[in-house]
Amino acid sequence: MTSREPSQYFSEQPSGTEVRHTITARLWGRELTLLTASGVFAADGLDRGTAVLLRASPIPVGSPRILDLGCGYGPIALAIAVHCPGALVDAVDVNERALALCHENAEAHGVADRVRVLRPDEVDPEARYDEIWSNPPIRIGKQALHELLLSWLARLAADGVARLVVGKNLGADTLQRWLIERDYSCDRVASAKGFRVLLVRCQR
Repeated sequence: MTSREPSQYFSEQPSGTEVRHTITARLWGRELTLLTASGVFAADGLDRGTAVLLRASPIPVGSPRILDLGCGYGPIALAIAVHCPGALVDAVDVNERALALCHENAEAHGVADRVRVLRPDEVDPEARYDEIWSNPPIRIGKQALHELLLSWLARLAADGVARLVVGKNLGADTLQRWLIERDYSCDRVASAKGFRVLLVRCQR
């Protein structure tokens, strides 16, 4: 979180006037222009954690069903949908402003038919995902974060994987141990710029 970024980005209705602008983000070698605004996460540009996650992760292939958990204005969802034409992405967030931006960005890049922008309560409870991608909202607090992750990781398909990026100084190593204690396979697959990328699998 930058000094100019309000902590309410994980609120349903951010306070303050919405001030929109565009940014350019290089996502897997392709530059995308994205609409963003005040009151959403990383409004000033692609955050370092998400950049590390994308650089350290392979582009999905085939026709996977993917969850972008905490999608914000959509850099992960858009990167996947643009680079993997067969992917169906559920882009989920609680922030209504972020959801509107994500939808507009998906429309602008011609992938709105494959990026479904949803509040958590709008997601099909029977949905199972081949991949979950997330730069999770660490600052909501440990208990809330643990509840969030357990709820959504339970939706992984039998051979599914989750790709999480967490700041080292925000408890990445502690979170890795906690996931292992709950019978998830959790491997650190990259470490850069103060962030860890964790690959999580359910050990059924």
